[in-house]
Amino acid sequence: MELFDWSLLSSTIRMVTPILLAALGGALCARVGIFNVGLEGLVLVGAFSAIVGNHFTGNLFLAVLIAALVSIVFSLLFAYMTIRLRANEIVIGVAINFLALGLTTFALRAIFGVKGAFYDKDMAGLPTVEIPFIHDIPVIGGIISGHSPLVYFAFLVAILLYVFFYRTVTGFRVLAVGLNPVAARSLGLKVTGLQVLAIVMSGALCGIAGAQLSLGQVTMFTEGMTAGRGFIALVAMMMGQSHPLGILASSLLFGLMDALSIRLQGFSLPTQFTAMLPYVLTIAAMFFLKNKSQIGSDNQQSTR
Repeated sequence: MELFDWSLLSSTIRMVTPILLAALGGALCARVGIFNVGLEGLVLVGAFSAIVGNHFTGNLFLAVLIAALVSIVFSLLFAYMTIRLRANEIVIGVAINFLALGLTTFALRAIFGVKGAFYDKDMAGLPTVEIPFIHDIPVIGGIISGHSPLVYFAFLVAILLYVFFYRTVTGFRVLAVGLNPVAARSLGLKVTGLQVLAIVMSGALCGIAGAQLSLGQVTMFTEGMTAGRGFIALVAMMMGQSHPLGILASSLLFGLMDALSIRLQGFSLPTQFTAMLPYVLTIAAMFFLKNKSQIGSDNQQSTR
């Protein structure tokens, strides 16, 4: 087995999807002046809801839809607490993470009667898509083709968000809310409505990220299976400066580390060592970001 080959890039594209979707969701919140620390919890409830939806409906589309809707419910709770009640967004985000962890653990035992993990050998995961003509191209076909629909959806969302932010009137309004909510409100923009909409869309993306994690990669659910991916998504968002294309690049870097950590397990390296690679990169990234101002950090003070 080689450490670096073309299949590593294919694994990177597959592994990056949950991080990319969650990071784009975090960018939506950041662009309206809200720092959403609850991405980890939103992805986790999405992962569990996707398994539950698939188990009871047997329909993968409904399972992904249920995952998005449940995460939206949690994001609405976050929006109500931070916008309506003006609670500290960091505290509420951490609370959402712990609520998701405890609730999914309880629901796993209440619904499926198991502890630790749920796996059904008869449960179908997300199908792979073979792109016509492209999958026949040597090397490139093996990298780009053969992934789940949500993988392509994640890259499409990154492009669409770029067009939305920088090529549409509504996108400019969203950016205005994040840059100066007081001025945006004075111009007649519905600041609160745009903030709630951004948080809801963030919840939907995190729910879909969870569905990819539990149905597109392993077709099972384990307690705390996000394993910090929501926090890695936050760092990817900050590295990309809340810019969709920047987030895409930073997420690919973290996806590469994730894929590389799995590849290294085949070289008889300790699992504990290989599993820590993405988090070592996360810590290193925070050192480079420590002196950079983040979008929304100052704006949040002006909304209080």
